[in-house]
Amino acid sequence: MADQHSSASTDFHNILGLAKGSSIRDVCKVYKSLVMRWNPDKHSSSNKVEAESKYKTINDAYEALKDKKLVDENGVHDSDSIRGGSVRSRSRREDPMTPKGAFFKHFRADSNGGSPTSLSKSSSRRSHTPQPSRPKSLLKTLSRRSTTPTPSSNRPDSLSKSMSRRSASTTPIMFSCSSVRAKLPPVEKTLECTLEELCHGCVKKIEVTRDVLTDNGVMVQEEEVLRIKVKPGWKKGTKITFDGMGSEKPGAMTADIIFVIDEKRHQLFKREGDDLILAMEISLVKALTGCTIPIPLLGGEKMSISFTDVVIYPGYKKIIQGQGMPMPKDPTRRGDLRIKFHIVFPTELTEEQRSDMFNLLNECS
Repeated sequence: MADQHSSASTDFHNILGLAKGSSIRDVCKVYKSLVMRWNPDKHSSSNKVEAESKYKTINDAYEALKDKKLVDENGVHDSDSIRGGSVRSRSRREDPMTPKGAFFKHFRADSNGGSPTSLSKSSSRRSHTPQPSRPKSLLKTLSRRSTTPTPSSNRPDSLSKSMSRRSASTTPIMFSCSSVRAKLPPVEKTLECTLEELCHGCVKKIEVTRDVLTDNGVMVQEEEVLRIKVKPGWKKGTKITFDGMGSEKPGAMTADIIFVIDEKRHQLFKREGDDLILAMEISLVKALTGCTIPIPLLGGEKMSISFTDVVIYPGYKKIIQGQGMPMPKDPTRRGDLRIKFHIVFPTELTEEQRSDMFNLLNECS
């Protein structure tokens, strides 16, 4: 019988990819990784059957090794209690692949390096087969360890010795290993860019702080530097998503971080789609008699435009093709620069000037 039990234990270790002498902490750590990897909800229909089979096998191996190692670490060796443990009773529990059965898997991680242990009471109440109780010698051993009633003494008797010695300054973290985990809502942040940055492209480095769950079950804050390559032509409202880079939370999928592009106000230009709008003031005499004006471009350059053969009237617009913003779908093409003129009229005229202007303009009408 001993050989058969040793062989079965070795098979369970092989299923989880563990050495035979691995601790319960190692078992739980590997188990958490495997159930996330083989969660059927994360697999396509083509290999979902394989995922369901492996998911069930991993759960069976974990239940068997967890119960065996809890008994071994507390100095009690009762092969009957191990064989009558979770592996045998699992056949009559709720199927962990169903939404109802997905909630019977819960374990706690000790912040001081303690071993995660099963804390699911609701699942045992749903079981049609009574769960085998702990050996009396184990209960006596645990009761002798605590001389003063503490909150830890009210925990399930399957807790290890290190769990009963938890420091009051640490906060226990509950993990849910159910097959269905809700994803935390995304965190949105604004990323301001100048028109020059959106025109020519740039690289932005943003430092974010997020909550991260350690292997010991302790929530800590971690700083990350995220790198965003801003592409030419991006517009206000463009979203950049970093999958799973938000804060973590026990029993839930990690949130995403979404950066939303916003345009900083420019002192000269205004953007409308792929075009740039430039407002320029011009005196009445230049508007009527013609002139050559240096036109500023985005980026600091200037372009001289001659208006000697036209009259600049209120509402007149000058369009310079290819001097607007790059087009996101084809950055080699650019929008236009549209120039709007604001004509500055004189605030006062002498009677002689009025008469001259009247005679001159009257001939043009």
